Amino acid sequence: MTTSAPDRSAPSAPTGASSPEPGRGRAGGASRVGSAVLRAVLTQRVVLLVVLLAVVVGVFWNLSARNYLSAPYDAGYMALALINLPPLVMLGLAQLLVITSGRGGIDLSVGAIVSLTGMVFGLAHGRWGWSLVAAIALAVVFGALCGAFNGALVAYLGFPPLITTLATYYAFSSLAVVVTAQQPISTPPVQELYFLARAVPVVGEVALPLSILVFLVPTVLVVWLVTARTALGRRLYAIGTNDVAAEWSGIDVRRTRFLAFTGAGLISGLVAVVVTAQFASARPDAGTAGNGLALPAITIAVLGGVAITGGVGRVSGVVLAALLVVWLNAGILLAVPGNAGSQLQLLALGVVLVAAALLNGLSLRRYGGA
Repeated sequence: MTTSAPDRSAPSAPTGASSPEPGRGRAGGASRVGSAVLRAVLTQRVVLLVVLLAVVVGVFWNLSARNYLSAPYDAGYMALALINLPPLVMLGLAQLLVITSGRGGIDLSVGAIVSLTGMVFGLAHGRWGWSLVAAIALAVVFGALCGAFNGALVAYLGFPPLITTLATYYAFSSLAVVVTAQQPISTPPVQELYFLARAVPVVGEVALPLSILVFLVPTVLVVWLVTARTALGRRLYAIGTNDVAAEWSGIDVRRTRFLAFTGAGLISGLVAVVVTAQFASARPDAGTAGNGLALPAITIAVLGGVAITGGVGRVSGVVLAALLVVWLNAGILLAVPGNAGSQLQLLALGVVLVAAALLNGLSLRRYGGA
């Protein structure tokens, strides 16, 4: 008796079943990609800042190509505009340390520390005959002492950071004015410091200010190493997230917060040297003139993804945010020359700050974190 071979063919499709439409799969894939991109933009601040940088540079580059600007917006101009980058990034990093420590940490006095330390630096190098290295060391130590004073009031005496740094802002800025009877220090040794602000060739005709290489890059590297690779950095993020839990885990919360304010003052002291070199003069209002340096630094920190509630912040975000602000301001000055352009810069800074705050809220509601 013969037997038939078993049927190994695939079972037939059920009646009424239809094969997937080719277009529907592609549409679903595109939707998933779009959702992933949106999530990355909302939750990864570095991604958002890169996108915004590309948009800003692309818009002004296009306007320049169409002769809508008063001067070319090209690589050379963008490189020269970076002279404003070191103070903004460095003070943004100072705010990162303080804000990340939590409990409403914020430092309104950094601009006043820059002014007062700049005068101390100018006296040491310009009048007392100190060497440049010794005067810079004095500025760093003096700035750190100013920050330590803030830190002691906040961390050990329990004063609110906003009120504390507002009070020291008035104190430090007034001392900067009276220490030399409102007169800037513009002696030859101080004027010669302008070489630190001069541009040095990097690639072709593109030149970068020397202060970026001498002051900015080392500061960025040190702050990144401290926050990302040391126990102090881990403690800083821990107390900013939940200082009660951090204290129960054995972390000295007060000492960590004190060191955060001290570090902010130290960086501010170094910024005083940078600003003095840019002006070729130690000015008593160097960090407080106009809108000062504190508010732009806070704006850059928040735009860079530093959570105002503490515990969240990255060095790369602060650097990219400062770069965005610098190149946006540079383009605005070419698009709207004169005083109107300066006022429009302030408007743009306010819009950017509000947008960053709204974006932080949106990302928290939709994805549970930024």
